[in-house]
Amino acid sequence: MEKVVVYAIGGNALSSPTEKDNQESSLVLAKVISDVIDLMEAGWRVVLTHGNGPQVGHLMSLDASQPMDEWVAATQGMIGHNLAINMQSIIKKRNRPETISVLLTRVLVDAEDKAFKFPTKPVGRILSDEQVMKEDWDIAETVNGPRRVVASPKPIEILDLEVIKSLLNSGVIVICCGGGGIPVIVEGNNLKGVAAVIDKDHLSSLLAVNINASALIISTAVDCLKKNFGRDDEEDISELSLEEAKKLIENGEFPNGSMGPKVQSLIDAVTADSKMMCVICSPGNAVKSLRRESGTLISSQ
Repeated sequence: MEKVVVYAIGGNALSSPTEKDNQESSLVLAKVISDVIDLMEAGWRVVLTHGNGPQVGHLMSLDASQPMDEWVAATQGMIGHNLAINMQSIIKKRNRPETISVLLTRVLVDAEDKAFKFPTKPVGRILSDEQVMKEDWDIAETVNGPRRVVASPKPIEILDLEVIKSLLNSGVIVICCGGGGIPVIVEGNNLKGVAAVIDKDHLSSLLAVNINASALIISTAVDCLKKNFGRDDEEDISELSLEEAKKLIENGEFPNGSMGPKVQSLIDAVTADSKMMCVICSPGNAVKSLRRESGTLISSQ
């Protein structure tokens, strides 16, 4: 089989609430699709993962009574469909043979994960005073106001992994693990969906390791990692060793609310497979990042 790359994109790149941002999102989506095509033409088989934060938040605001795991499943289908129809038209114009599969992906988490006791992941929109009093949710005060918070447990197992592998072996472009996957726990002899959000980048890292990918690309809003981000002495980082990356996280260079989880996900992947190319780059620069002409590489050395 050809070399495999897991390409992870954020949910914010796929949907925005204002017309102006929607135009910007359309441009980002076009760059993402261009990345996928460029990767294929460079000889890579592509597995695409994506976030779903804005989309889940919007759906929850319409019907908060629906179980959250079902909204995650719904957004996997919605976003996957949108990606697939846009990519398929380009593939057809290029006379390429690939087909695309959108796979609803279930991910096992531990019911005893401490994240369930201390939910911290904000979901949905800002709550009104009436909702704060009425709803039986865990609620936390955020910078913009009160929001529902849910657990963000660690992924243990991708339950549909063998299906992903089978599709890859058949030459299919696979869109999977959307929104970090549909979180489920084992209850007796059954699986049960839970109200939680699995970090998309952590799951993308686990997926890359499990399918023996040659590369993991996390696509984000910045062209590379920055040291002293936002300060006068800001500095681009083109490459980090594992030890350097760990030290910068410890020193607070990559906070939990921004680049921290992305960097940690790359660290985890490189730790598990020292030969895997693990990079962060902006949409439109995937192939360049693998050629070391853009982005930031985290390496085992």
